[in-house]
This record gives sequence, C-alpha cells and structure tokens, in this order.
Amino acid sequence: MLPSSVSFASARITTSVAYGLLSVVLGAALIGALVAPGGGGWQALAFALMPDIAGVLSIDRTLARGQMHPRAVPLYNLLHSLAGPVALGIASVAWLGLPWLVASLTWALHITLDRTMGYGPRTKDGFQRG
Repeated sequence: MLPSSVSFASARITTSVAYGLLSVVLGAALIGALVAPGGGGWQALAFALMPDIAGVLSIDRTLARGQMHPRAVPLYNLLHSLAGPVALGIASVAWLGLPWLVASLTWALHITLDRTMGYGPRTKDGFQRG
C-alpha cells in the first residue's frame, strides 16, 4: 500500500491534468467564439482579468507570503468557482448572445488554468487549500 502522501500527490496530479484538458477544450471553444461574427473582444479581456480583482482587496504588507487578506477571500472564492461561468454560459445561449458566451468561456478558462497550476479556493485565513 502506498503512503497517503503519495496517493494525495497522484490525486492532485490527476486533477491538474483534468483541469489542463478542460482548459484546452475551453480555449478551443473560446477561439471559435472569438472568430465567429459578433464574438465579443472586450468581454474576453475583461473576463480574463475579472476573477483576480479580489487581489486588489488583498494588498497588505503584514500578510505572510502567499496569503490573501481574509476580507478578499469570499470574493476570490466566489469568482474562482465554475458556477458563475456556467450560469453565464447558460444565460448567454438562452438570451444574452455570443459576446457573453465569450465572457463565460474566458472566465471558465481563467479558473481552469489556475486550477491546472495548483491554485484553488482559499481558506478563511487566506491561504491556498490543500
């Protein structure tokens, strides 16, 4: 039997690979939506940066390395949940149109790229979980 640290490491690698593959799929869909007539350019830029707006709330010299200010954690975790881009994507297909589908794909891609690199939700104290 493998030590628990080995199984945890392999589970983390498997999750990272899965998020990486999802990132490739989302990236391809995003490119397709961007080159389609009526695709939204400013939405791609805005929603690529938007999930990290919580970092502005986190600026504080007294924090430990890698720590986010606790006041920014709820917004960070909310903006780094796939529920938001999925809901926006459904609304885009149903009512809002292609520019907002670009926004949802960009937002989801941002999240999956973060997860691929090992960044996930934060604890109440502002540190990475895991």
